[in-house]
Amino acid sequence: MIDLKLLEYLETYLTDSRREKFNKVLAQRTKHFTVATEDVYQLHNTSAVVRTCDVFGIQEVQIVEERNTKRIDREIAMGAQKWVDVNRFHSVKDCIANLKQKGYQIVATTPHTNDCVLQYFDISKKSCFFFGRETEGLSEEVLAAADCYLKIPMVGFTESLNISVSAAIILQNVTARLRHSTVNWQLTEQELLEKRLDWIKKTLKSYDDIVKHFYSS
Repeated sequence: MIDLKLLEYLETYLTDSRREKFNKVLAQRTKHFTVATEDVYQLHNTSAVVRTCDVFGIQEVQIVEERNTKRIDREIAMGAQKWVDVNRFHSVKDCIANLKQKGYQIVATTPHTNDCVLQYFDISKKSCFFFGRETEGLSEEVLAAADCYLKIPMVGFTESLNISVSAAIILQNVTARLRHSTVNWQLTEQELLEKRLDWIKKTLKSYDDIVKHFYSS
């Protein structure tokens, strides 16, 4: 449980503008949708996806590193990794099991299966959008476990997009529609409190000393 008195005390160390920014951003955060990247090879692609999630209010990102272990490139993510929760998995199986347990449907993004075109995607269901390797796409394991397949409509000679571009197109579409829907998409009260405390901890350099002073006074 969050110590509300401690949280309120810690917030006095923030500037008014920083505190207002936290509240404004948190009001638009969601866990209704999340994103998973599977063994993405290019470092800048993973980092760019994290940045895109922050831009569109996606609070959690799943990174599967069965073959390729990636660190988040700070320059490309531009600090987004500080505000977005990155969950790492060593196998697709573990990632999917974790998502299923949390009630997410698995959405495979692929230009080769015309199951659902983006504009007709049902936003009411909790969903995790899976993006695959740059050259190979999603693994057979993800495709087999998918509850549905999602396609971005294209009319040119090119049949695929960079994964960070695909993520941006999909997330802009589904989050814009989500915020104009009656779906209960926002973070719970407990999740809001947890993020307020987490972000303060990542902001205040003397966090530990301030907490120690609070409990000793």
